[in-house]
Amino acid sequence: MLKTLSIKNFALIEDVELSLQDKLSIITGETGAGKSILLGALSLLLGKRADLNSIKNPKKKCIIEGVFSIKAYHLQELFQNNDLDYEEESIIRREILPSGKSRAFVNDTPVKLQQLSALGKHLVDIHSQHETLFVGDVNYQYQVIDALAGNKNLLTKFQNSLAVYKNLLKKLENLKSKQAEAQKTYDYHLFLLNELEESNLEIGIQEELEEKYQQLSNVEELKENLSFSIQQFQQEEIGITDALKEVRARFNKLENFGENYQQLNQRLESVLLELEDMNFEMENLFETIEDDPQELSLVDEKLQNIYNLQKKHQVNSVEELLEIQEDLAKKVSTSENADADTQKLEKEIELVNQQTKKLAEKLTKSRLKVIPEFTKSVEEILEKLGMPNARLKIELNREKDFNQLGSDQMQWLFSANKGGRFQVMKKSASGGELSRITLAIKSILAKFSQLPTLIFDEIDTGVSGDIAQKMGDIMNEMAKNLQIISITHLPQIAAKGEHHFKVYKEVIKNSTRTTITALSTEERIEELAEMLGGKEKSASAIAHAKALLK
Repeated sequence: MLKTLSIKNFALIEDVELSLQDKLSIITGETGAGKSILLGALSLLLGKRADLNSIKNPKKKCIIEGVFSIKAYHLQELFQNNDLDYEEESIIRREILPSGKSRAFVNDTPVKLQQLSALGKHLVDIHSQHETLFVGDVNYQYQVIDALAGNKNLLTKFQNSLAVYKNLLKKLENLKSKQAEAQKTYDYHLFLLNELEESNLEIGIQEELEEKYQQLSNVEELKENLSFSIQQFQQEEIGITDALKEVRARFNKLENFGENYQQLNQRLESVLLELEDMNFEMENLFETIEDDPQELSLVDEKLQNIYNLQKKHQVNSVEELLEIQEDLAKKVSTSENADADTQKLEKEIELVNQQTKKLAEKLTKSRLKVIPEFTKSVEEILEKLGMPNARLKIELNREKDFNQLGSDQMQWLFSANKGGRFQVMKKSASGGELSRITLAIKSILAKFSQLPTLIFDEIDTGVSGDIAQKMGDIMNEMAKNLQIISITHLPQIAAKGEHHFKVYKEVIKNSTRTTITALSTEERIEELAEMLGGKEKSASAIAHAKALLK
């Protein structure tokens, strides 16, 4: 429950601290006094985005702080999942700096708004005036039934399965689109692929062929120069090899004259061996060189094929041609394996479809199970609220297709009068009837919810007199299980509260400010009398106020 609410420098509030109790607390005040400011401040604590314009004095920071007693609500895991320190009395603080920057803290630990919002949903439920209209909204109606049925985990599983199903359908659509496109160009791609594969391309083949082409094209030049070189090596008397052998023989005689001569002699030996080896290789090369026009033509043909392919595909290397070949192979494979890929994906879709369908069926059965008891309870409460002939009928029709909430369509039909025909609730119920229906729903949900605090912001719109008194009785009954705070303009409801606070404006030094104060018994009588008869507070109004309190 909310134990204290401290507000500083927010809207028209300068500095207010509100100490709250359990059971039913009432907040009253004239229209425009600032009751909505309290809800605005509390909304900031629960994760709403801050607005710089909400600061009263732009030179000071705005601070809103709430102390929540949460021992009985088993929120330790929620705190742990959000990396927060758990305290049985947890403090939430929100600050808006003059710069416009907003900060939030839980037990003095800085938190993001997402964390604050996740925690706030488990602490306070604020029922605003506008929420009464939500009763006719289909999404809200599903939320009510699913809350009573305990469908939270089941609904999450269904929605996750539905997301997978939709993604697979999209994947199939994309696959079929690619396959259709690939089929259009299949023959052309297959021709190009075969052309490349028949060329037997390998990395380095172009350089190898170009080298071979140069050799075959210059046989005479190669032979002439090799022949000359061999002759220079082997020519008698002036041949390189014989001359070097003569030098080596001379140095053999000088070897004993020192290390320098010995080293030179060894180097001459090495050079001679290398020259003899080179001479041997030249002779081998000379023997292998032949004029082969047929081989030259074949090499030229292969090279021209590579050049033509490069020009055709607008690339400059065999490596790039091999990449194109690989890409073409994939495209051709897409067309050739189209049926197998499609069938595989369709089987997967059918499997997920059946799984999603089963979850949707479970949701429908779970909802159907709680609907009769729920409608009966609503009608019983409405009878207490002066609507003895009110009837609520909830239709749940199975649909072929999935939606985000299952595979059924829910419709709440309402009849306020005996013998009246059922119509869609949001079209047939008046404002006062919607207020009473909303309270009935909230009172039923309160038994299933572990929410510490529920705030009603003028849920009594459109009702008065005896009905208002009965609405107050229902709130009192709800307050046995959770903290109820009701902002009201009706004295009949205000008199039902265990605690009563008044919001009012005052002007101090030409500055208007909103404040709130807890009322004593005498002050409550004065406030109720004013709500009944206006500022004059006649004797009859005061007597009526006393009677209401009793």
